[in-house]
Amino acid sequence: MQLQLPEPSHDALDASRALHDLIAGEIRRNDGWISFARYMELLLYAPNLGYYSGGAAKLGKDGDFTTAPEITPLFGGALAHVIAGLLAQTAPQIMEFGAGTGKLARDILSELAAMGIAVESYTIVDLSGELRARQQETLRDFPQVSWLERMPAAFSGVVLGNEVLDAMPVNLVIKSAQGEQAWQERGVGLSGDSFTFVDRPCDSALVAQIPDADALPAGYLTEVHPVASGFMRSLAAMIDAGASESGRGGAAILIDYGFPAREYYLGQRSQGTLMCHYRHHSHPDPFYLPGLQDVTAHVDFTAMAHAAVEGGLEMLGYTSQAAFLLAAGIGDLLMRTSPEDPLRYLPQANALQKLISPAEMGELFKVLVVGRHAELPDSFVRSDRSHRL
Repeated sequence: MQLQLPEPSHDALDASRALHDLIAGEIRRNDGWISFARYMELLLYAPNLGYYSGGAAKLGKDGDFTTAPEITPLFGGALAHVIAGLLAQTAPQIMEFGAGTGKLARDILSELAAMGIAVESYTIVDLSGELRARQQETLRDFPQVSWLERMPAAFSGVVLGNEVLDAMPVNLVIKSAQGEQAWQERGVGLSGDSFTFVDRPCDSALVAQIPDADALPAGYLTEVHPVASGFMRSLAAMIDAGASESGRGGAAILIDYGFPAREYYLGQRSQGTLMCHYRHHSHPDPFYLPGLQDVTAHVDFTAMAHAAVEGGLEMLGYTSQAAFLLAAGIGDLLMRTSPEDPLRYLPQANALQKLISPAEMGELFKVLVVGRHAELPDSFVRSDRSHRL
């Protein structure tokens, strides 16, 4: 595939070649094949070379994509009002996974402070050294913020994950025929010095995530999410242990693009959802410039909810980002800026439109809330879609 995309610097190309060689060496040591999940893990997280563990800018105009907190502080402000209600039922602590530039944490902490709500600790778990440096600069005025490299064993409070699940490695499976051995796992091998897809017999446990897998046509390619499901089980264990130790509950808010399983694995979505992001261009080639582009897949929210519930948490809510933000009062936050001041009001109104419009982020992005000994306010019940999971 010939992609017409911006050229990287010489240093970036050298880093990409180093990561290519590292992955190729692992493929050769494993009889010429690794799972796509392992390939994606190395692409994103190989020490010093992976997309998130290296030094390249990820977010903003100089990066590869933009997230909701980068668009407007209204997003974090609205989340703060939801968090405030949950903190009253749990410990006054927040933990954020994958905190980006730190803008979401800053907006949440600023809004909570304006509401008179004290947060004892705001812990960030992030593997990106480049982003951690930006976070530390963004959050220099908030002494309650600290950083961890891995999930702690126990936690009571509110957990946040905005566009975290989509960055977790996925396995690829393809239906090659009907009957036994119908599904193959699509992994990565080598053709000369280039990466190529190679199919092998599939572990039946991978396909168990797919509803009505037998009814899908031959040639159907999709992703399954054992790594993200494992994260959700670990999250559940952490909140459960926190509740046992403190006697207080916890909740997790996960925001991402994706679908419930019955929509994720529709017949017409026959080539999956895997997508790559480089310098604000989207394309489907995961072998392009290893380590210099983001590689993501949409989230199967049914699998995430099942993993959390199996881990001992309760379903508190599932809805679209638009419905969630509107119930959180984002419209009221916008009206803090007078419409009679168009230079300030119109950019915020346009940003809000991007967050809630069905044609933009409002419908594609979903919000899953799980927890223990906690519940969402009644204003969220009317828009709840948990029955679709």
